[in-house]
Amino acid sequence: MDWHSAIKGFTMYLKLERSLSKHSIEAYVDDINKLANYTIQHLRDKSVNDLTRMDIEAFIANIFKNGLSDRSQSRILSGIKAFFKYLIIEDIIVDNPCSGIEGPKLAKVLPDTLSYEEIQLIIAQVDLSSDFGHRDRAILETLYACGIRVSECTELKCSNLFEQAGIIKVVGKGNKERLVPIGEKAIHHIKLYKDGLRNKLPQTKGHTDFLFLNRFGKKLSRISIFNMVKKYTLTAGIKKDISPHTFRHSFATHLVEGGANLRAVQEMLGHESITTTEIYTHLDSNFLRDTILAYHPRNNNLKLS
Repeated sequence: MDWHSAIKGFTMYLKLERSLSKHSIEAYVDDINKLANYTIQHLRDKSVNDLTRMDIEAFIANIFKNGLSDRSQSRILSGIKAFFKYLIIEDIIVDNPCSGIEGPKLAKVLPDTLSYEEIQLIIAQVDLSSDFGHRDRAILETLYACGIRVSECTELKCSNLFEQAGIIKVVGKGNKERLVPIGEKAIHHIKLYKDGLRNKLPQTKGHTDFLFLNRFGKKLSRISIFNMVKKYTLTAGIKKDISPHTFRHSFATHLVEGGANLRAVQEMLGHESITTTEIYTHLDSNFLRDTILAYHPRNNNLKLS
């Protein structure tokens, strides 16, 4: 099979069978295109069916030589493994050339978090007298109140906001829906934005139900929210590397440190596995220490004997 047909079929598989987002599909396809280009340059345009384990290992060595980080190498290898798994499922190939190939060992990187005081300082930078002040304040309040991903924030719809119940319906990875509580302060600023600026924005077909809009009445992009967070962080004088995802990390960390049930945090974050959520128990050594002292049987009713 030629590369164009294989990649086209893989793209449809990711969209229809895996229900991945457009952004995720583009990342997967970009990884496979890297491999396809490598075969053109180094393997005499070898077809998908003829690739061997040695070819894949040579490709991995090539991207290592080009200076990609271990994390980037691991991500690319993961995408290629998914591609060849698809080819096996579709009976396009019999043997998987990726079988047994392992990526670089990745060091566990704990995410940056903000203290509650830093969150307040960033939010305080929003000028509510400016045209988009209430919108920006509502976005920051929602990111921290709900711990949603930036893509989930851009996709948030007015019809999925239940103000009286204090709940929002979020469409997460794989189009999976979940209900997330939202605090009164976030709801307050959303209402100010909806009743004010949002009513004055153009009504753009296909975008009227999205909550957070730009000046053209279209839903905000991920990069717009990213730049907005960067702007207010810089104004606040905070030197950390902050992104919208930092608000999500901070939301989870503050909940866990406050004693929230880990399963409840998992549900709110939309994590498939509890192990993904458990990273937040490692962000604060005091939290770990207090947990052990409170719950380990050797620390209860301590007696020297």
